[in-house]
Amino acid sequence: MITVTEKTVATLPVLELIEADLKTSKVPLVFFYHGWTGCKEKVLTQGYELAKQGFRVVLPDAYYHGSRASEPASKHQLEFWHIIQHSVTEFPKLVAAYNQVGYDKLGVSGLSMGGITTCALLATYPEIDAAVCLEGCPYPLAFAKQLVAAIPGANQLPAELLAQEYQQIASYDLALQPEKLAGRPLHFWHGTADEMVPYQLTADFYQAISKEAPAQVTMTTSQGVGHKVSYDTTLEMAAKFAQYFKK
Repeated sequence: MITVTEKTVATLPVLELIEADLKTSKVPLVFFYHGWTGCKEKVLTQGYELAKQGFRVVLPDAYYHGSRASEPASKHQLEFWHIIQHSVTEFPKLVAAYNQVGYDKLGVSGLSMGGITTCALLATYPEIDAAVCLEGCPYPLAFAKQLVAAIPGANQLPAELLAQEYQQIASYDLALQPEKLAGRPLHFWHGTADEMVPYQLTADFYQAISKEAPAQVTMTTSQGVGHKVSYDTTLEMAAKFAQYFKK
């Protein structure tokens, strides 16, 4: 039986899922991050499928989201990249809190904004063993520039402010520093008709990196599919971690 526990870890609200008889065991630890305007409860399906593989699964609420929201997250659209940065900064605190129980492998995954967070975490923390990115983007700087260009009157935005923002995003841009992947397994899923996070940026990264590490980096493309993660894709994500973390 899988248990779901709402708790505070390192001052942060999370849901923890694990098979009841594994609660005190040293098993793989996997973090799964929700999308923009979502919350930890919205990714319980992904959490359950990961927990079924014998993992301890942690679903955090992102900054301004879920239990951390005092108003709709949509009101913080201009702080989108700061929200991702918060998740990147908070990650080691969450991991450290699980040192007492212990874990034998460390994985990260997420969808949409959580997929972008996944790639950012890979670019930042070499202790992560494997990752799966669902409809996210390993090119956050290029994506950010696309978003800014689509804003009416974008050419009126302060150049210095934009430069500072871009510099911060570049620090966790996996595409700008692909050597940070360092042979770790990474799987992508993306639909070609994604209207929120551009498919082509993910495809371009995969084509470039897979030439150097074809066994470590894989990708599933769903033709004509938009910005929605199906149950089959969730099952594939969980199966990938089972493959990566098999004894």
